[in-house]
Amino acid sequence: MTYLTGVAPIQLSDQDTSVNNPLTDKDFVMPIAPRPELCFTQGKGHYLFDQNGKQYLDMVQGWAVNTLGHSPDLIQQALIEQSQQLINPGPGFFNQPMIELAKTLCANSNFDQVFFANSGAEANEGAIKLARKWGQNHKQGAFKIITFEQSFHGRTLATMSATGKATFAPLFEPKVSGFSKAPYNDLAATEAVIDQHTVAIMLELVQGEAGVIPADSDFVKGLETLCKKHNLLLIIDEVQTGIGRTGNLFAYQGLDIQPDIMTLGKGLGGGVPISALLTKVEHSCFEYGDQGGTYNGNPLMCSVSQAVVNKVLEQGFLANVEQMGQLLSQKLSELSQQYSLGSVRGKGLLIALDTAELSAPELVDQARELGLLLNAPNERTLRFMPALNLSEKEINECCAVLAKTIESL
Repeated sequence: MTYLTGVAPIQLSDQDTSVNNPLTDKDFVMPIAPRPELCFTQGKGHYLFDQNGKQYLDMVQGWAVNTLGHSPDLIQQALIEQSQQLINPGPGFFNQPMIELAKTLCANSNFDQVFFANSGAEANEGAIKLARKWGQNHKQGAFKIITFEQSFHGRTLATMSATGKATFAPLFEPKVSGFSKAPYNDLAATEAVIDQHTVAIMLELVQGEAGVIPADSDFVKGLETLCKKHNLLLIIDEVQTGIGRTGNLFAYQGLDIQPDIMTLGKGLGGGVPISALLTKVEHSCFEYGDQGGTYNGNPLMCSVSQAVVNKVLEQGFLANVEQMGQLLSQKLSELSQQYSLGSVRGKGLLIALDTAELSAPELVDQARELGLLLNAPNERTLRFMPALNLSEKEINECCAVLAKTIESL
């Protein structure tokens, strides 16, 4: 079996036969993550299937990417229909799906304009650039951005510099300067690092990579007040929380705040690469040439995203996310009590379970053997990021397999 059908094997030498063995073909892929020894060949709904036909209940869904599960019919249809009309006229021209998607996002948020990109990191990089441009124009060249300990904003050099993960600190030095870190959920400590060069405060409303840590409502409202007091921009990174993940279309809408800039990614495309930077017109200060990207806003990705967003906006969809999130949290809390684990926290269908003395990575490995895909953002936490059309059936299956996994350890 090979994974690139119709492509002739690469002949490295007479002695090298790895290309004929699917278990070693993986060596052609640069190792940037510890991937298990399997290859997924098909996905449908809440399930993935590997090269041997084994089925897995997927509670990770591409790291909160597959809003409607694997290969939903509406994405397939959007791709077919749009690919027959126009794929990419280039970023120097308007196209109808780009315009319609921008209009939909603005109509359902407090923003006025959208810049489309391809990944969450690109959207966050754009937000950093926009804030600094605004600081040049309106705040005597202010450029510093306050971000938070344990935060995650991406893997470009600037977004890694903005990120508060301790493991990022020694990597790829020297990093981009101008980022001040403050403790999350500590308003007084945040205000203490504001100076004359500060232009913005940037945060996730739920720190996903830190272990699903929600921001306190009073903290977020306090940040909004600080921004008004010190003439700063409030940037909300909704790459993981946006497009219904927390039970609101955007997480900020559940906290009664009005951010100045918001970024989206992951669930915006339901599995295809698209992201967005949204802002109010008074902060939209890019000049021609300041920002761009070859594939940005292409009609193929925008048409898919439009279909996904339309589905999420259907009556009852977000209410079901909230209901299923409560049910999953309840079931996980029962498991935690039964097996003396830790706390359950999160919003909507972005949920964490602390594993107490059990190794979360070991639980992930063992659960995978039993046909359940989970994520461990750290040594003592499991993260659940299922498709947003989850049902009670999948929740019960997940918790039953997780119980067996815990018992096996």
